[in-house]
Amino acid sequence: MSDTAAEQPTGESADELPSVAPRLRELRRRTGLTLETAARRVGLSPAHLSRLETNQRQPSLPMLLALARMYGTTVSDLLGEAVPERDPVIRAARAEPSAAGGWTYWTVGGAGRAMQALRVHVPQRAQGDLVRVHPGEEWLYVLKGRLRLTLGETVHLLDPGDAAHFDSLTPHRIAAATRGGTELLFVHTLLQSGAAELCLGDAAPRRGL
Repeated sequence: MSDTAAEQPTGESADELPSVAPRLRELRRRTGLTLETAARRVGLSPAHLSRLETNQRQPSLPMLLALARMYGTTVSDLLGEAVPERDPVIRAARAEPSAAGGWTYWTVGGAGRAMQALRVHVPQRAQGDLVRVHPGEEWLYVLKGRLRLTLGETVHLLDPGDAAHFDSLTPHRIAAATRGGTELLFVHTLLQSGAAELCLGDAAPRRGL
C-alpha cells in the first residue's frame, strides 16, 4: 500500500465511524510492535499510522481489513462492535451498518472466527481504482446489481446469483458496474501476516496488473 494512496482523503468525517484509535494503540502495544514496525507491515508511513492511532484520520474499509489482518482480529473488534463471541446466530436487527471509504457494510459473521463475513454495498465509482493484494482467500456472492471483478489482467462481470472464490494474493479490484451500485456477500480469511498489503493506489506498482 503506497503512502500516496494511504494519505488521500477517504471522504469520511470523524463522526461517521466509531473511533478505532484507542483499539489500534492497544493492539499495537499488546503485540509489542513499534510504530515504525507496525506501519511498515501494512505499507503505511509511521506518521499516517500515528494519525490513525490519535484519531486525526479515519481508515477506509480496505485499511480496516489490512489492520485487522495484521493484528489477527476482525473489523468488528476494531470498531468495538458488540457481537456476542461464538454466537452462531447473527440477527438482522443487530446488524448495524457502518461506512468506510464510500462502502457500506454489515457484519454478518461471528467474532473470534477464522473467517470474517460481511454484507457490502459498493456504490458506483467507489474505490474502483484500488488494487488489493494480501494473504488468504476471498469468496463473494452478488446479491444485487452487477459487479466488476478484476483478477490479475482478467475482468469478470458478475450478475446477481454469480459467485467468485479466489486466492487473494492475486491482485484484485472490486467495483460496481451498475449505476445503483452492487450489493454482495463477502467472506475472507483472517491471516496474520507481516507482509499483508490490501490496497495499492495508482502510484504503487501494479504487481501484475
